[in-house]
Amino acid sequence: MRYEWIDEYLMRKPGVTKDLQESWNWRRYHIGGKMFTAICLDGENKPYYINLKLEPAEGESYRAQYEGDVIPGYYSNKQHWNSINPDGAVPDEVLKTMLDRSYELVLKGLPKYRQREILGA
Repeated sequence: MRYEWIDEYLMRKPGVTKDLQESWNWRRYHIGGKMFTAICLDGENKPYYINLKLEPAEGESYRAQYEGDVIPGYYSNKQHWNSINPDGAVPDEVLKTMLDRSYELVLKGLPKYRQREILGA
């Protein structure tokens, strides 16, 4: 995988936890108990997709710009979730922006009191 920095990058965000969904072999990242990113692993624990949530129009734009490297979410809601090729051509800074947006979208969906708890406000 080209994006070896993902785990460290995501775990620095406030309130992020991770787990391994063993039955799917997905490393999942959560905020407030809600998943915002998953790294899908094959039988040898090699990443084959990075799933993240985006606004539908934003996801469509990335899919058009990085055709073949950003596709509708694998095993997920195809409108809101997107899958990124872990060895593809999406630049690091673009992927960081996508990961940030996914985190923000899921955080905004939490009740205000949970957002304040997580952000320490």
